[in-house]
Amino acid sequence: MWLSTGGRTGPHLIPVAFIVDDDVVVTATGENSKTVRNLQETRRARLALGTTSDVVMIDTVLDGLVPVSKIASDAADRFAAVSHDPRQMPGYVYIRLFPRRVQVWNGFHEFPGRTAMLEGEWLSNPVD
Repeated sequence: MWLSTGGRTGPHLIPVAFIVDDDVVVTATGENSKTVRNLQETRRARLALGTTSDVVMIDTVLDGLVPVSKIASDAADRFAAVSHDPRQMPGYVYIRLFPRRVQVWNGFHEFPGRTAMLEGEWLSNPVD
């Protein structure tokens, strides 16, 4: 997944592993990283999964920055199974992102109706 943030120092884009924990996307990165600084400043991020012709875009708000010692063990174990284990890496923090808008499409023909979630609620009839 690609994680994009922005702040006073400009945009920043990194590839990250992730899990879904209840309704929240969870990833991890260095606690002193530009990504964390941008999230502390704006509390917003955009996620992208897939290819340019088959993509899911997720606009999120920061649900929380969770110290490694405070993350639920189930979530930490699931994250470690798909990536590195931040519990073994000094200076890391878990990032919890709550989806507010989800867009999906598979080519130009799917541009209309690509918003499947808006304001954190799944839509029965996609818009755009």
